[in-house]
Amino acid sequence: MMVDLQSFIRFLSVERGLSKNTLESYERDLQQFVDYLHRQGITAWKETSKTNIAGFMAQLKSLGRAAATLSRNLVSIRAFYQYLVRERLVDADPSLFIESPKLEKKLPKVLSVEEVGQLLDAPHLELVSGVRDKAMLELLYATGIRVSELISMNVDDVHLQLGFIRCMGKGNKERNIPLSSIAIRCLTAYIHKDRKKLLKKSADEEALFIGHLGTRMTRQGFWKILKRYASEINIESDITPHALRHSFAAHLIENGADLRSVQEMLGHSDISSTQLYVQVTKLKMKDVYNHAHPRANM
Repeated sequence: MMVDLQSFIRFLSVERGLSKNTLESYERDLQQFVDYLHRQGITAWKETSKTNIAGFMAQLKSLGRAAATLSRNLVSIRAFYQYLVRERLVDADPSLFIESPKLEKKLPKVLSVEEVGQLLDAPHLELVSGVRDKAMLELLYATGIRVSELISMNVDDVHLQLGFIRCMGKGNKERNIPLSSIAIRCLTAYIHKDRKKLLKKSADEEALFIGHLGTRMTRQGFWKILKRYASEINIESDITPHALRHSFAAHLIENGADLRSVQEMLGHSDISSTQLYVQVTKLKMKDVYNHAHPRANM
């Protein structure tokens, strides 16, 4: 069974071009499923049934797993069985008859324009690291790219004279995103001066953003930086790794940007993901009305 599982992971990597984090998520979910099947005495995929999958899902639920986690596990199992059917390792897909857990769609947490301004002004520009941090934060808010995309960027992905960046998103899908004038200025200052000071002995490093070790910035490294600045301006409880991405999208829509353009810039494959930001702006509008209209709460 493990041989088939590893073959599936290679298929996702080579044929689908999925990221390392996504591949690890699939492997982790399916390894748990295999372990469960082994405890049931099942050693071949042809022996599995709807009952086995339902039992596994019930066990996860009994362990207190969230609906989102259950849904992700089922997605992994379904994708794997589709692969097994395609490879003729099983005759049918028993996961088709398992009902997906109902998910409550949570609206993304969005910072106000004032909070974004405070966050972007928090780095100390007299420090080399502050110039880098300012460039990172301005780039995130200017483009709405994911943190994983930010730290994966190389210097060659930035086109300052033309005013855009090239970003490789999920599934190795490339998109070009325009830059704001302030992001261009901050990136110019960082790339042409302060980035070289951070490189230390790694002069041939291609990464755009450099961490304290003189190599590519890590996700954890960026998260610590963001949390520190958020703490300094007292919005720590509201900050997530995607705070500026969510704020970028919501503020664009709030100011009249069309959904399709925002969808393309964010790299969403499904516009329903982008439509969540419309709900955010509607909630804000209602909140403004309730606070401002003299008869709103009579």
